[in-house]
Amino acid sequence: MKIGILELMSAGATKNLLHTAYSNIVTKQYASIMPQAISVWCRNLGHEVFYASYFGSHDPKKLLPENLDIVFISTYTQASALAYALAKLYRKEKTLTVLGGPHAKQFSEDCLRFFDIVVGDCDETLIKEILSDKPKNVFLTSGRPLKNIPGVEERMPEIRSSTFLKGRAYPFTTVPMITSIGCPNSCDFCIDWNNPYTLLPLDQLEADMRYVFQHFPRVMVGLHDPNFAVKFEQVFDVLEKIPGRKRLSYTMESSLSVLNSKRLERLKAMGNFYIIPGVESWTAYSNKVGAGSSLSPRKKLDKVIEQFNNIRPYVTGIQANFMFGLDVDTGDEPIELTKEFASRVPFVMPNFNIPVPFGHTPLSERYLSENRILTSMPFTFYYMPYLAFVLKNYTTAAYYEKLIDLFSHISSGKMLLTRLKSAPYFFPAGYNLVKTLGNRNMIRSLSEILNLLNTDAQFRAFHEHETDVLPEFYHNRYDELLGPYASLLSREERKPVFDKPQKVVNPNILAPVLV
Repeated sequence: MKIGILELMSAGATKNLLHTAYSNIVTKQYASIMPQAISVWCRNLGHEVFYASYFGSHDPKKLLPENLDIVFISTYTQASALAYALAKLYRKEKTLTVLGGPHAKQFSEDCLRFFDIVVGDCDETLIKEILSDKPKNVFLTSGRPLKNIPGVEERMPEIRSSTFLKGRAYPFTTVPMITSIGCPNSCDFCIDWNNPYTLLPLDQLEADMRYVFQHFPRVMVGLHDPNFAVKFEQVFDVLEKIPGRKRLSYTMESSLSVLNSKRLERLKAMGNFYIIPGVESWTAYSNKVGAGSSLSPRKKLDKVIEQFNNIRPYVTGIQANFMFGLDVDTGDEPIELTKEFASRVPFVMPNFNIPVPFGHTPLSERYLSENRILTSMPFTFYYMPYLAFVLKNYTTAAYYEKLIDLFSHISSGKMLLTRLKSAPYFFPAGYNLVKTLGNRNMIRSLSEILNLLNTDAQFRAFHEHETDVLPEFYHNRYDELLGPYASLLSREERKPVFDKPQKVVNPNILAPVLV
Protein backbone atom coordinates (compact mmCIF):
# COMPACT_ATOMS: atom_id res chain seq x y z
CA MET A 1 0.00 0.00 0.00
CA LYS A 2 0.91 3.65 -0.37
CA ILE A 3 1.09 5.04 3.18
CA GLY A 4 1.66 8.57 4.45
CA ILE A 5 2.75 9.56 7.98
CA LEU A 6 2.42 13.23 8.91
CA GLU A 7 3.28 14.76 12.27
CA LEU A 8 1.81 18.19 12.99
CA MET A 9 4.16 20.22 15.17
CA SER A 10 2.64 23.60 14.29
CA ALA A 11 -1.00 24.53 14.79
CA GLY A 12 -1.23 27.12 12.04
CA ALA A 13 -1.23 27.11 8.26
CA THR A 14 -0.80 30.88 7.89
CA LYS A 15 2.75 31.84 7.00
CA ASN A 16 4.76 34.83 8.16
CA LEU A 17 8.49 35.46 7.98
CA LEU A 18 9.21 35.44 11.74
CA HIS A 19 7.19 32.28 12.33
CA THR A 20 8.86 30.52 9.41
CA ALA A 21 12.35 31.39 10.65
CA TYR A 22 11.58 30.23 14.18
CA SER A 23 9.98 27.03 12.91
CA ASN A 24 12.95 26.12 10.72
CA ILE A 25 15.38 26.54 13.60
CA VAL A 26 13.45 25.56 16.74
CA THR A 27 10.05 23.95 16.15
CA LYS A 28 11.33 21.21 13.86
CA GLN A 29 13.59 19.93 16.64
CA TYR A 30 10.55 18.70 18.58
CA ALA A 31 9.76 15.88 16.13
CA SER A 32 8.26 12.94 18.01
CA ILE A 33 9.48 9.38 18.06
CA MET A 34 6.21 7.45 17.63
CA PRO A 35 5.35 8.79 14.13
CA GLN A 36 8.88 7.84 13.08
CA ALA A 37 8.41 4.39 14.59
CA ILE A 38 5.16 3.87 12.66
CA SER A 39 6.98 4.84 9.49
CA VAL A 40 9.65 2.20 10.20
CA TRP A 41 7.08 -0.48 11.04
CA CYS A 42 5.13 0.17 7.82
CA ARG A 43 8.33 0.20 5.77
CA ASN A 44 9.47 -3.10 7.29
CA LEU A 45 6.15 -4.65 6.24
CA GLY A 46 7.00 -3.85 2.63
CA HIS A 47 4.72 -0.88 2.06
CA GLU A 48 5.62 2.29 0.16
CA VAL A 49 5.96 4.83 2.94
CA PHE A 50 6.16 8.63 2.92
CA TYR A 51 7.01 10.41 6.18
CA ALA A 52 6.86 14.18 6.80
CA SER A 53 6.82 16.56 9.75
CA TYR A 54 4.97 19.86 9.51
CA PHE A 55 6.57 22.62 11.57
CA GLY A 56 4.89 25.67 10.05
CA SER A 57 6.57 25.92 6.66
CA HIS A 58 5.19 24.86 3.29
CA ASP A 59 1.67 23.50 2.79
CA PRO A 60 1.05 20.51 5.10
CA LYS A 61 -1.12 18.75 2.52
CA LYS A 62 1.64 18.97 -0.08
CA LEU A 63 4.24 17.38 2.16
CA LEU A 64 2.82 13.97 1.23
CA PRO A 65 2.06 12.64 -2.28
CA GLU A 66 -1.45 12.23 -3.63
CA ASN A 67 -3.43 8.99 -3.95
CA LEU A 68 -2.48 7.57 -0.57
CA ASP A 69 -4.23 4.41 0.61
CA ILE A 70 -3.78 5.28 4.29
CA VAL A 71 -2.60 8.41 6.07
CA PHE A 72 -1.47 8.45 9.71
CA ILE A 73 -1.59 11.91 11.30
CA SER A 74 -0.11 12.64 14.72
CA THR A 75 -1.07 15.79 16.56
CA TYR A 76 -1.22 17.50 19.91
CA THR A 77 -4.39 19.34 20.94
CA GLN A 78 -3.30 22.80 19.82
CA ALA A 79 -2.98 21.57 16.22
CA SER A 80 -6.20 19.53 16.27
CA ALA A 81 -8.11 21.98 14.03
CA LEU A 82 -5.50 21.62 11.29
CA ALA A 83 -5.60 17.83 11.69
CA TYR A 84 -9.39 17.84 11.28
CA ALA A 85 -9.21 20.00 8.15
CA LEU A 86 -6.62 17.71 6.58
CA ALA A 87 -8.69 14.64 7.44
CA LYS A 88 -11.63 16.11 5.54
CA LEU A 89 -9.49 16.53 2.44
CA TYR A 90 -8.07 13.01 2.67
CA ARG A 91 -11.52 11.49 3.16
CA LYS A 92 -12.70 13.18 -0.04
CA GLU A 93 -9.85 11.36 -1.77
CA LYS A 94 -11.02 8.02 -0.30
CA THR A 95 -7.87 7.75 1.83
CA LEU A 96 -8.28 5.87 5.12
CA THR A 97 -7.50 8.37 7.88
CA VAL A 98 -5.85 7.44 11.19
CA LEU A 99 -5.18 9.86 14.05
CA GLY A 100 -2.69 9.31 16.85
CA GLY A 101 -0.74 11.39 19.32
CA PRO A 102 -1.75 13.08 22.58
CA HIS A 103 -4.97 14.63 21.25
CA ALA A 104 -6.29 11.28 20.05
CA LYS A 105 -5.97 9.80 23.56
CA GLN A 106 -7.47 12.81 25.29
CA PHE A 107 -10.48 13.56 23.11
CA SER A 108 -11.20 10.45 21.03
CA GLU A 109 -14.93 11.10 20.52
CA ASP A 110 -14.27 14.53 19.07
CA CYS A 111 -11.61 13.06 16.77
CA LEU A 112 -13.95 10.37 15.45
CA ARG A 113 -16.08 13.06 13.84
CA PHE A 114 -13.27 13.55 11.32
CA PHE A 115 -11.08 10.42 11.32
CA ASP A 116 -11.85 6.81 10.41
CA ILE A 117 -9.61 5.42 13.12
CA VAL A 118 -8.43 7.06 16.34
CA VAL A 119 -5.55 5.41 18.21
CA GLY A 120 -4.66 5.59 21.90
CA ASP A 121 -1.77 3.43 23.09
CA CYS A 122 0.05 2.01 20.09
CA ASP A 123 2.60 -0.64 19.24
CA GLU A 124 3.80 -2.57 16.20
CA THR A 125 1.14 -5.26 16.55
CA LEU A 126 -1.67 -2.70 16.50
CA ILE A 127 -0.24 -1.08 13.37
CA LYS A 128 -0.19 -4.48 11.65
CA GLU A 129 -3.84 -5.01 12.61
CA ILE A 130 -4.86 -1.60 11.27
CA LEU A 131 -3.13 -2.21 7.95
CA SER A 132 -4.67 -5.65 7.69
CA ASP A 133 -8.25 -4.98 8.80
CA LYS A 134 -8.74 -1.30 7.81
CA PRO A 135 -11.63 -0.74 10.23
CA LYS A 136 -13.66 2.47 10.31
CA ASN A 137 -15.31 4.64 12.94
CA VAL A 138 -13.39 3.05 15.81
CA PHE A 139 -11.14 4.01 18.68
CA LEU A 140 -8.33 1.48 19.02
CA THR A 141 -5.76 1.00 21.74
CA SER A 142 -3.20 -1.76 22.16
CA GLY A 143 -3.99 -2.40 25.81
CA ARG A 144 -0.36 -3.46 26.16
CA PRO A 145 2.68 -1.66 27.57
CA LEU A 146 5.07 -0.59 24.83
CA LYS A 147 8.00 -3.02 24.99
CA ASN A 148 10.30 -1.70 22.28
CA ILE A 149 10.59 0.97 19.65
CA PRO A 150 12.81 1.30 16.55
CA GLY A 151 16.24 2.68 17.36
CA VAL A 152 18.01 5.74 15.99
CA GLU A 153 19.66 3.87 13.12
CA GLU A 154 16.34 2.47 11.89
CA ARG A 155 14.69 5.89 12.23
CA MET A 156 17.51 7.73 10.51
CA PRO A 157 15.59 8.47 7.26
CA GLU A 158 12.81 10.05 9.34
CA ILE A 159 15.26 11.94 11.55
CA ARG A 160 17.07 13.38 8.53
CA SER A 161 13.72 14.45 7.09
CA SER A 162 12.53 16.14 10.25
CA THR A 163 15.27 17.62 12.43
CA PHE A 164 18.16 17.87 9.95
CA LEU A 165 18.57 20.66 7.40
CA LYS A 166 18.48 19.33 3.84
CA GLY A 167 19.44 15.92 5.21
CA ARG A 168 22.46 17.16 7.17
CA ALA A 169 23.09 17.91 10.81
CA TYR A 170 23.65 21.55 11.78
CA PRO A 171 24.36 23.29 15.14
CA PHE A 172 20.75 23.14 16.36
CA THR A 173 20.10 19.57 15.25
CA THR A 174 18.46 17.28 17.80
CA VAL A 175 18.30 13.48 17.57
CA PRO A 176 15.23 12.23 19.49
CA MET A 177 15.73 9.28 21.84
CA ILE A 178 13.70 7.68 24.61
CA THR A 179 14.68 5.38 27.48
CA SER A 180 11.35 5.03 29.30
CA ILE A 181 7.64 5.69 29.08
CA GLY A 182 5.21 6.76 31.76
CA CYS A 183 5.95 8.51 35.03
CA PRO A 184 6.01 7.48 38.71
CA ASN A 185 4.30 10.72 39.67
CA SER A 186 0.54 11.06 39.29
CA CYS A 187 -0.05 14.80 38.88
CA ASP A 188 -3.75 15.38 38.29
CA PHE A 189 -3.21 17.69 35.29
CA CYS A 190 -0.83 15.41 33.37
CA ILE A 191 -1.81 13.06 30.55
CA ASP A 192 0.69 10.53 31.98
CA TRP A 193 -0.95 10.58 35.42
CA ASN A 194 -1.99 6.91 35.17
CA ASN A 195 0.67 5.72 32.73
CA PRO A 196 2.99 3.46 34.78
CA TYR A 197 6.70 4.10 34.52
CA THR A 198 8.41 1.49 32.33
CA LEU A 199 12.08 1.33 31.44
CA LEU A 200 12.59 0.37 27.79
CA PRO A 201 15.27 -2.20 26.79
CA LEU A 202 18.69 -0.94 27.79
CA ASP A 203 20.45 -2.76 24.95
CA GLN A 204 18.59 -0.49 22.53
CA LEU A 205 19.75 2.55 24.50
CA GLU A 206 23.34 1.38 24.23
CA ALA A 207 23.03 0.76 20.48
CA ASP A 208 21.45 4.19 19.96
CA MET A 209 24.18 5.98 21.89
CA ARG A 210 26.97 4.14 20.07
CA TYR A 211 25.40 5.06 16.74
CA VAL A 212 25.01 8.74 17.63
CA PHE A 213 28.54 9.02 19.06
CA GLN A 214 29.99 7.40 15.97
CA HIS A 215 28.04 9.23 13.28
CA PHE A 216 26.87 12.53 14.80
CA PRO A 217 29.23 13.53 17.62
CA ARG A 218 28.11 17.18 17.64
CA VAL A 219 24.31 16.92 17.62
CA MET A 220 22.08 17.46 20.62
CA VAL A 221 20.31 14.39 22.01
CA GLY A 222 16.71 15.14 22.90
CA LEU A 223 15.58 12.69 25.59
CA HIS A 224 11.80 12.37 25.21
CA ASP A 225 11.13 10.53 28.46
CA PRO A 226 8.27 12.09 30.45
CA ASN A 227 10.61 11.77 33.43
CA PHE A 228 14.19 10.87 32.46
CA ALA A 229 16.49 8.69 34.59
CA VAL A 230 14.07 7.68 37.31
CA LYS A 231 16.08 4.45 37.21
CA PHE A 232 19.21 6.58 37.22
CA GLU A 233 21.86 3.99 38.02
CA GLN A 234 20.61 1.49 35.46
CA VAL A 235 20.45 4.11 32.71
CA PHE A 236 23.83 5.70 33.42
CA ASP A 237 25.56 2.34 33.80
CA VAL A 238 24.69 1.86 30.13
CA LEU A 239 25.53 5.39 28.99
CA GLU A 240 28.95 5.21 30.61
CA LYS A 241 29.85 2.01 28.73
CA ILE A 242 30.30 3.86 25.43
CA PRO A 243 34.09 3.79 24.75
CA GLY A 244 35.93 6.88 23.57
CA ARG A 245 32.77 8.96 23.62
CA LYS A 246 32.93 12.64 22.86
CA ARG A 247 30.94 15.10 24.94
CA LEU A 248 27.44 15.58 23.63
CA SER A 249 24.68 17.97 24.60
CA TYR A 250 21.38 16.69 25.94
CA THR A 251 17.97 18.03 26.88
CA MET A 252 15.92 16.16 29.44
CA GLU A 253 12.81 16.49 31.58
CA SER A 254 13.39 15.22 35.08
CA SER A 255 12.24 15.59 38.66
CA LEU A 256 14.47 17.50 41.05
CA SER A 257 14.02 14.64 43.51
CA VAL A 258 16.04 12.40 41.18
CA LEU A 259 19.13 14.64 41.05
CA ASN A 260 21.20 14.06 44.17
CA SER A 261 24.89 15.02 44.44
CA LYS A 262 26.38 11.66 43.36
CA ARG A 263 24.10 11.52 40.34
CA LEU A 264 24.95 15.08 39.37
CA GLU A 265 28.64 14.14 39.19
CA ARG A 266 27.79 11.36 36.75
CA LEU A 267 25.53 13.69 34.80
CA LYS A 268 28.32 16.22 34.31
CA ALA A 269 30.84 13.55 33.34
CA MET A 270 28.46 12.25 30.67
CA GLY A 271 28.05 15.54 28.80
CA ASN A 272 26.31 18.90 28.66
CA PHE A 273 22.78 18.53 30.03
CA TYR A 274 20.06 21.16 29.73
CA ILE A 275 17.46 20.07 32.26
CA ILE A 276 13.74 20.88 32.42
CA PRO A 277 12.30 20.04 35.85
CA GLY A 278 8.73 20.80 36.87
CA VAL A 279 8.21 22.90 39.99
CA GLU A 280 4.58 23.55 38.96
CA SER A 281 3.25 25.23 42.13
CA TRP A 282 4.48 26.56 45.46
CA THR A 283 1.54 24.88 47.18
CA ALA A 284 1.12 21.49 45.44
CA TYR A 285 3.06 18.71 43.69
CA SER A 286 5.90 18.98 46.21
CA ASN A 287 6.89 15.33 45.68
CA LYS A 288 8.46 16.35 42.35
CA VAL A 289 11.06 18.43 44.16
CA GLY A 290 11.53 15.95 47.00
CA ALA A 291 9.65 18.07 49.53
CA GLY A 292 6.93 17.00 51.93
CA SER A 293 3.36 18.09 51.32
CA SER A 294 3.35 19.94 54.66
CA LEU A 295 6.06 22.36 53.53
CA SER A 296 4.85 25.97 53.43
CA PRO A 297 5.06 27.86 50.11
CA ARG A 298 7.85 30.07 51.48
CA LYS A 299 9.89 27.10 52.70
CA LYS A 300 9.33 25.28 49.42
CA LEU A 301 10.64 28.34 47.56
CA ASP A 302 13.80 28.37 49.67
CA LYS A 303 14.29 24.62 49.23
CA VAL A 304 13.86 24.78 45.44
CA ILE A 305 16.28 27.69 45.18
CA GLU A 306 18.82 25.75 47.22
CA GLN A 307 18.38 22.76 44.91
CA PHE A 308 18.92 24.83 41.78
CA ASN A 309 22.03 26.46 43.23
CA ASN A 310 23.40 22.99 43.97
CA ILE A 311 22.58 21.73 40.48
CA ARG A 312 23.92 24.74 38.57
CA PRO A 313 27.64 23.72 38.43
CA TYR A 314 26.75 20.37 36.87
CA VAL A 315 24.51 21.42 33.96
CA THR A 316 24.64 23.83 31.05
CA GLY A 317 21.22 25.31 31.64
CA ILE A 318 17.92 24.97 33.45
CA GLN A 319 14.31 25.68 32.57
CA ALA A 320 11.79 25.38 35.41
CA ASN A 321 8.14 24.77 34.53
CA PHE A 322 5.34 26.46 36.49
CA MET A 323 1.56 26.68 36.33
CA PHE A 324 -0.61 29.48 37.65
CA GLY A 325 -4.37 29.27 38.00
CA LEU A 326 -4.71 26.02 39.94
CA ASP A 327 -7.40 25.72 42.61
CA VAL A 328 -4.70 25.99 45.28
CA ASP A 329 -3.62 29.40 43.95
CA THR A 330 -5.07 32.39 45.75
CA GLY A 331 -4.17 36.04 46.25
CA ASP A 332 -0.82 37.59 45.34
CA GLU A 333 1.42 34.96 46.93
CA PRO A 334 1.91 32.66 43.89
CA ILE A 335 2.98 35.59 41.72
CA GLU A 336 5.21 37.26 44.29
CA LEU A 337 7.00 34.02 45.17
CA THR A 338 7.61 33.24 41.51
CA LYS A 339 8.96 36.75 40.85
CA GLU A 340 11.27 36.32 43.82
CA PHE A 341 12.35 32.94 42.46
CA ALA A 342 13.23 34.49 39.07
CA SER A 343 15.27 37.23 40.74
CA ARG A 344 17.17 34.95 43.11
CA VAL A 345 18.13 32.32 40.51
CA PRO A 346 18.43 34.27 37.22
CA PHE A 347 20.34 31.38 35.64
CA VAL A 348 17.05 29.42 35.63
CA MET A 349 14.64 30.25 32.81
CA PRO A 350 11.09 30.06 34.21
CA ASN A 351 8.41 28.76 31.87
CA PHE A 352 4.75 29.38 32.66
CA ASN A 353 1.58 27.63 31.61
CA ILE A 354 -2.11 28.05 32.18
CA PRO A 355 -3.61 24.78 33.50
CA VAL A 356 -5.26 22.89 30.65
CA PRO A 357 -8.11 20.40 31.31
CA PHE A 358 -6.86 17.67 28.98
CA GLY A 359 -9.26 14.76 28.64
CA HIS A 360 -9.18 11.74 30.95
CA THR A 361 -7.18 13.49 33.65
CA PRO A 362 -8.47 13.96 37.20
CA LEU A 363 -8.27 17.72 36.63
CA SER A 364 -10.59 17.65 33.61
CA GLU A 365 -13.04 15.23 35.25
CA ARG A 366 -13.27 17.47 38.30
CA TYR A 367 -13.80 20.61 36.24
CA LEU A 368 -16.47 18.87 34.15
CA SER A 369 -18.30 17.65 37.24
CA GLU A 370 -18.23 21.19 38.65
CA ASN A 371 -19.44 22.68 35.33
CA ARG A 372 -16.32 24.84 35.07
CA ILE A 373 -15.10 23.97 31.57
CA LEU A 374 -16.01 26.39 28.77
CA THR A 375 -17.51 23.69 26.60
CA SER A 376 -17.83 25.91 23.51
CA MET A 377 -14.11 26.70 23.43
CA PRO A 378 -12.50 24.85 20.48
CA PHE A 379 -9.81 22.42 21.57
CA THR A 380 -7.28 24.24 19.41
CA PHE A 381 -7.29 27.00 22.06
CA TYR A 382 -6.22 24.66 24.84
CA TYR A 383 -2.90 26.45 25.37
CA MET A 384 -1.37 29.69 26.62
CA PRO A 385 -2.65 32.47 26.53
CA TYR A 386 -6.20 31.13 26.39
CA LEU A 387 -8.25 30.05 29.38
CA ALA A 388 -10.63 27.12 28.83
CA PHE A 389 -12.21 26.89 32.29
CA VAL A 390 -13.55 29.05 35.10
CA LEU A 391 -11.01 29.84 37.80
CA LYS A 392 -11.79 29.10 41.43
CA ASN A 393 -10.15 32.02 43.24
CA TYR A 394 -9.73 34.81 40.68
CA THR A 395 -11.92 36.73 38.30
CA THR A 396 -10.71 36.24 34.75
CA ALA A 397 -9.62 39.88 34.45
CA ALA A 398 -7.68 39.78 37.73
CA TYR A 399 -6.01 36.56 36.61
CA TYR A 400 -4.75 38.10 33.36
CA GLU A 401 -3.54 41.17 35.24
CA LYS A 402 -1.39 38.93 37.43
CA LEU A 403 -0.06 37.00 34.45
CA ILE A 404 0.97 40.26 32.78
CA ASP A 405 2.70 41.35 35.98
CA LEU A 406 4.58 38.06 36.14
CA PHE A 407 5.65 38.02 32.48
CA SER A 408 6.68 41.67 32.65
CA HIS A 409 9.00 40.90 35.54
CA ILE A 410 10.72 37.89 34.02
CA SER A 411 11.17 39.47 30.57
CA SER A 412 12.44 42.88 31.67
CA GLY A 413 15.67 44.20 30.19
CA LYS A 414 17.36 43.94 33.57
CA MET A 415 16.35 40.30 33.99
CA LEU A 416 17.46 39.47 30.44
CA LEU A 417 20.89 41.02 30.95
CA THR A 418 21.37 39.18 34.25
CA ARG A 419 20.24 35.92 32.69
CA LEU A 420 22.56 36.26 29.69
CA LYS A 421 25.52 36.97 31.96
CA SER A 422 24.77 33.83 33.96
CA ALA A 423 24.55 31.53 30.91
CA PRO A 424 27.88 29.65 30.48
CA TYR A 425 27.26 28.34 26.96
CA PHE A 426 25.90 29.55 23.64
CA PHE A 427 22.81 27.33 23.66
CA PRO A 428 21.28 28.44 26.97
CA ALA A 429 22.17 32.08 26.26
CA GLY A 430 20.56 31.94 22.83
CA TYR A 431 17.54 30.09 24.19
CA ASN A 432 17.13 32.61 27.01
CA LEU A 433 17.11 35.45 24.48
CA VAL A 434 14.54 33.73 22.24
CA LYS A 435 12.41 32.82 25.25
CA THR A 436 12.46 36.40 26.54
CA LEU A 437 11.38 37.78 23.18
CA GLY A 438 8.60 35.18 23.14
CA ASN A 439 7.51 36.26 26.63
CA ARG A 440 7.31 39.87 25.51
CA ASN A 441 5.09 38.81 22.65
CA MET A 442 2.99 36.86 25.15
CA ILE A 443 2.48 40.05 27.17
CA ARG A 444 0.88 41.63 24.10
CA SER A 445 -1.44 38.64 23.71
CA LEU A 446 -2.38 38.67 27.39
CA SER A 447 -3.01 42.43 27.25
CA GLU A 448 -5.29 42.01 24.24
CA ILE A 449 -7.41 39.48 26.13
CA LEU A 450 -7.47 41.65 29.25
CA ASN A 451 -8.66 44.61 27.20
CA LEU A 452 -11.51 42.52 25.79
CA LEU A 453 -12.48 41.37 29.27
CA ASN A 454 -12.71 45.00 30.38
CA THR A 455 -14.48 46.39 27.30
CA ASP A 456 -16.51 43.58 25.69
CA ALA A 457 -19.47 42.42 27.80
CA GLN A 458 -20.11 39.29 25.71
CA PHE A 459 -16.45 38.24 25.85
CA ARG A 460 -16.45 38.70 29.62
CA ALA A 461 -19.75 36.81 30.00
CA PHE A 462 -18.31 33.87 28.06
CA HIS A 463 -15.28 33.61 30.35
CA GLU A 464 -17.46 33.94 33.43
CA HIS A 465 -19.59 31.08 32.04
CA GLU A 466 -22.74 33.16 31.77
CA THR A 467 -23.12 32.29 28.07
CA ASP A 468 -21.95 29.45 25.85
CA VAL A 469 -21.79 31.62 22.73
CA LEU A 470 -18.20 31.62 21.49
CA PRO A 471 -16.98 35.23 21.05
CA GLU A 472 -16.12 36.42 17.56
CA PHE A 473 -12.57 36.95 18.78
CA TYR A 474 -12.06 33.17 18.87
CA HIS A 475 -13.74 32.55 15.53
CA ASN A 476 -11.47 35.18 13.96
CA ARG A 477 -8.39 33.65 15.60
CA TYR A 478 -9.47 30.22 14.39
CA ASP A 479 -9.73 31.53 10.82
CA GLU A 480 -6.35 33.28 11.06
CA LEU A 481 -4.75 30.11 12.41
CA LEU A 482 -5.99 27.83 9.64
CA GLY A 483 -5.64 30.34 6.82
CA PRO A 484 -6.57 28.57 3.56
CA TYR A 485 -7.99 25.59 5.50
CA ALA A 486 -10.43 27.61 7.63
CA SER A 487 -13.41 27.17 5.29
CA LEU A 488 -13.23 23.38 5.73
CA LEU A 489 -14.56 23.56 9.30
CA SER A 490 -17.94 25.16 9.94
CA ARG A 491 -18.65 27.10 13.11
CA GLU A 492 -20.77 24.23 14.37
CA GLU A 493 -17.91 21.77 13.81
CA ARG A 494 -15.59 23.93 15.87
CA LYS A 495 -17.61 23.23 19.02
CA PRO A 496 -15.89 20.31 20.75
CA VAL A 497 -17.42 16.97 21.65
CA PHE A 498 -16.24 15.66 25.00
CA ASP A 499 -15.69 12.01 25.80
CA LYS A 500 -18.24 10.44 28.11
CA PRO A 501 -17.37 11.11 31.76
CA GLN A 502 -15.27 8.47 33.45
CA LYS A 503 -14.70 7.87 37.11
CA VAL A 504 -11.12 9.02 37.55
CA VAL A 505 -9.51 8.20 40.87
CA ASN A 506 -6.15 9.74 41.68
CA PRO A 507 -5.25 9.00 45.31
CA ASN A 508 -1.49 9.42 44.85
CA ILE A 509 -1.12 12.95 43.49
CA LEU A 510 1.48 13.61 46.15
CA ALA A 511 2.99 10.12 46.18
CA PRO A 512 6.78 9.92 46.53
CA VAL A 513 8.87 9.39 43.43
CA LEU A 514 10.09 5.83 43.05
CA VAL A 515 13.84 5.50 42.53
